[in-house]
Amino acid sequence: MTTRARATVTVTVTWPEANARRLARQHLYGGPASTRTPSSSPPSPASTPSPPSPPSPSDVVGAMLGAHAQVLSAAELSVGLRGEGLTRTDVRTALWADDPARRTLVKTFGPRGTVHLLPAADLPLWTGALRAVPTGPHPFPKGARMSPEQVEEVVAAVGEALRGAELTIDELSEEVVARTGPWAGDLVVPGFQEMWPRWRQVLHLAGHRGVLAYAPNRGRKAAYTNPGCAPLPGPEATAALLERYLYAYGPATPAHFAQWLAAPRRWAAGLFASRAGSGAIEEVAFEGAGPAWVVAGDTDFPAAPVRGVRLLPYFDAFTIASHPRERLFPGRASERALGGGQAGNYPVLLVDGTVAGVWHQRRSGKRIAVTVEPLEPLSAARLRALEAEVERVAAIVEGKTELTVGTVSVGPHA
Repeated sequence: MTTRARATVTVTVTWPEANARRLARQHLYGGPASTRTPSSSPPSPASTPSPPSPPSPSDVVGAMLGAHAQVLSAAELSVGLRGEGLTRTDVRTALWADDPARRTLVKTFGPRGTVHLLPAADLPLWTGALRAVPTGPHPFPKGARMSPEQVEEVVAAVGEALRGAELTIDELSEEVVARTGPWAGDLVVPGFQEMWPRWRQVLHLAGHRGVLAYAPNRGRKAAYTNPGCAPLPGPEATAALLERYLYAYGPATPAHFAQWLAAPRRWAAGLFASRAGSGAIEEVAFEGAGPAWVVAGDTDFPAAPVRGVRLLPYFDAFTIASHPRERLFPGRASERALGGGQAGNYPVLLVDGTVAGVWHQRRSGKRIAVTVEPLEPLSAARLRALEAEVERVAAIVEGKTELTVGTVSVGPHA
């Protein structure tokens, strides 16, 4: 008797299908996209479906896999644009509410070592994963570096100083130097038009270890506290983060994941191979990217193309994490809306799910002047949709907008 091996059928995913699902799962467009994350339980077959409730700020930030918050106003707009009726006040309440039970977001150092908003409930996963990511070449000159022992000493000092306290950076610096030694205070780290003390080079690492997060500003000064987070074990956390990334932005390759996380490609490839070997993720054929990966069994994609007009702010998670980048930023969009190939430098106009222009806002009190520069003329229907989108921006940032369709004359990060 001859035994035949059963052929494995590889699913083929087109760019429009992948893009539509990503947008729907991030609450940016409607469409058939499950709201379950890979780690959540499926609904009971006997349960009666009920209309989904509008997403909360933490729901939205979880779906995005973090909102870039180096500029907090941009993060507030990223979140608000994905939620029904959400405003910047809702985001600030989720961050800084007097009642700790209502603080469902945390501002801390996230992927790529940059400041992000993360769901408070997910902080153990994030810190467990980020502390497990291998670091690259040391970015500081030899004379400014710290030994591994000094790094651990500083991180411990930061955690101890912030436990039950809220300190400005200057107050925290005094505490760290007092707990470690004068070497930690040497002004050897290049900062913004000044030199910072040596210990500051591991500020983001303290966030990744779960012993530092932002507290409410004290006046114009940033403040920090210890969130009291116990990180998950590294292997468990990195496996879960990969599956969440693929759920949000898949199909994706190890190179895409490595770029998003600022991780070594070889490490990312090993993680993909390990999760594939365990059956947690599966390979698909992705148009424009070749072999790529999704969460195992997560191969349903919407058939209908994306339609509509949306505005996204600086550093929006969707534009940064979505690949292939040349499909999201087609033709002239790659020249106008990418800075040296890097996404996030410009707020972007999406038309039918792809970047089709840039925009800028200038605020003076309650008045917000919005200029939108489409790369191609907009039809009357799309102009009306753009006007409605600008009104959404006004509601989120709690101001009054004036729309101009024309050339955006400012550069990136303006």
